[in-house]
Order: sequence, then C-alpha cells, then structure tokens
Amino acid sequence: MAHERRRPQKSTEMIVRGRVVVTMAGPAIENAAVAVLGDKITDVGKFSEISKRHSAAEIIDLGEQAVLPGLINAHCHLDYTCLRGKIPRLKSFTDWIRAINAEKSKLSADDYVASINEGFAEAKRFGTTTIVNLTAFPELIDQISAPIRTWWFAELIDVRNPRRASEIVDSAVARLKSQKDWGLAPHAPFTSSKNLYRRCQEIAKRENTLLTTHLAESREEMLMFRDAEGPLYDFLKEIGRDMSDCGAKTPLGELVGRLGNEPILGWILVHLNEFAESDLEIIARLPAKFSIAYCPRSHDYFAHSPFQFEKVRKLGCNICLGTDSLASNVDLSLFAEMRAFQTHFPASPPSEILAMVTTNAAQALNQQSVLGRIEPGFRADLVAIPCSDSTRVFEEIVAFDQPLNWSMICGSVQEMA
Repeated sequence: MAHERRRPQKSTEMIVRGRVVVTMAGPAIENAAVAVLGDKITDVGKFSEISKRHSAAEIIDLGEQAVLPGLINAHCHLDYTCLRGKIPRLKSFTDWIRAINAEKSKLSADDYVASINEGFAEAKRFGTTTIVNLTAFPELIDQISAPIRTWWFAELIDVRNPRRASEIVDSAVARLKSQKDWGLAPHAPFTSSKNLYRRCQEIAKRENTLLTTHLAESREEMLMFRDAEGPLYDFLKEIGRDMSDCGAKTPLGELVGRLGNEPILGWILVHLNEFAESDLEIIARLPAKFSIAYCPRSHDYFAHSPFQFEKVRKLGCNICLGTDSLASNVDLSLFAEMRAFQTHFPASPPSEILAMVTTNAAQALNQQSVLGRIEPGFRADLVAIPCSDSTRVFEEIVAFDQPLNWSMICGSVQEMA
C-alpha cells in the first residue's frame, strides 16, 4: 500500500496518521495522529493539531486504517514453530507429552535456531511487537537477532535429576544475563522441583527480573497432585520422579506451599485451567494478585476444562493472552486468540479483549508505564489494520484475520513480507 509522505527538512520526527487511533488510554480518536521521535511517542491527538505542533516532521498517512499499540504475546514457545501440524490431537495430555518429546529428539540446534527465527517472523506479521518467549535452549539465544521486543525466559526442568536444580538455574542465568529483558520459567510443578522454584525466586528477587510457570493446565495434573493418580502420575512415577508431593494439594496449593512466604505475587501463571474451591480461597487471600496467560486456541486443542475467566477476574487477577506453541496451535496470531476468547466469552467487550494483548500484558511484564498504550513517553510500537467504521473500531480489531501490511517497532517502520 502506498503511503503519502512529506519528507522532513531538519527533523527526524515522524507523524503517523490514521482514520482512528486507539490509544488504550481513553476513547479512540478519529482522524488522529501519533508523533514519534527516535523510539518514543512524543504526542498523540487530532491530526490537525499534531501536524501544527510538529510541522517539521515526516508524515506517514496510513489512510483508512486504525492505529493501535503493538500487540504483546504473554506466552509462547518459538522453539516449536517447526512442529506445526506434527502432533495430532491425542487421547490424553500425557500422550501429547510423550509425542512432543519424540519429535524434539529428532531436532538439532540448527533446527531450533531456524524454528525460533521462523516464529519471530510469523509473530511480527500478525502484529506482535513484544513477546514472552520460553526457550529450553538459552545457549542458542546469542545466535538469534530478535526482530521484535523479546523477553527471553529459560524454561527449566529437573525432573530426572533434582539434585542439579541450582546448577541448572545458575547455568541458564549465565546465558540470559547478556539479554536486556529476561526471566526464569520453571516448567511446571510436575517437572520442576521445589528447590528449582526456590532458586529461581531467589535470583528473580536479586536481579529484579520476572518469573513464569505453567500451572494447573490439565485435568491429569489435578489428578496427580490432588489424588495421586491418573496418566500423568503414572508416567512420571515410571520415569523415577519422587511422587511424595502428590495426594494432598491442588497444583496451585502445591505451588503456594513451595514458594513459602512469598507465594506467587509477580508471577505470570500460564493456563490455570483447573480449579478447586480451595484454589479460589487461596487467590482471594492474596494481598496482591498475579497475572494469568490464557491461551484460548491451545486450550481448545487439548479440550481442557473451561477457563474460569469470570471467577479469576472478579478475584483481581490480571488476564493476558498468549499463543502457546505451534505444537498445539496453527499460527502465532494474537488476533486469532482474541477471536477465540470472544467465542468462549461473548459477553466480554472487544475493548477489554484488546486490553489482554496490550495494557494487561504490559502490566504482567511490569512495563505498564512504557508499553501497551499510545501515550507520550511510551515506546513507539504501533500496528495498523484497515478500518471501515471508526465507531466500531474495537469490533473490527478483534475480527481482523489477516497478516498486517504496516507496523512500527522501536520507532522504526517495519518491512512486512
């Protein structure tokens, strides 16, 4: 699409104009513009006003498009982009674990690097400008130049050798610390030991970094921890896991018990599909609430129990959306995740659904003062989609189902192949 431009004479400042600008900081603004200098937003408002205040700026006129904050994917595994379509729906979650382990055994380091790069390119095409990416191979990060803003989380598992918990965590941290934005991701309570979780929490507190973990994803995980039975219990017992932590608590109760006096505040908990009444009581007692990364289409792939959205929202949890991996999804589009969420929760206003991939996700990353909104001082991460009716712009955003033809990341207009 051709964009009308007025070239600057002395300034490198840009004005991005659209039919409507969705700031996520107030009502959408019609015939509006965003002024950008370097990697920051400097101004936003009516185009007539912005163009007067920034008269030397280059104008990028996107025509009949809605400009909105870049989307934030709160949970993804780009390692497994190459597994798209490789694993059919299986009878149980445990069978899927066996299947993905079999597929992973066929992959080389070069395969993983190619997979991650392919995933980045796809996420970018669908409007993601920030991603929470879990990788099992932090040693490969230095071989990758991420084209979007990335929080690298090392996914950590010590189920076969819990005595090495501190060594596993410390080795990952040594690889991650060269990155600007990073965190630690104990995989799940059924694959990561109590000592691994506690070591991650110690380092996160010391380094002021982030933590995420999969939790209560499947009925089999609930059966394992609460009832000491089921396919997941049998599988892990078979490979030698100490099962003494099973038979008394729910997965959430187990995690709170492991983390002691600083339970789960500040964590991004992924999935959280299985609840008991005791879990809701635990959440209600917390003085501050955690974030939940819900992955609607991965949830549908596994046919998990219904996500208890209304209950956790009323308890104050911060709900975000993620794509999970292509081992349980078909693409990396957050627009598709928003539509899937709307299918399950049709009473949710589209503006609130968009918040799950903008403001809410920024809050989960503790970046609510710089990401997720279009405001002066915020990072210049913008995307644009066609808009035919500015009075229904949020509905059009959620309904959008194509790759984008324009985006800006860190103040740089992107090539959209």
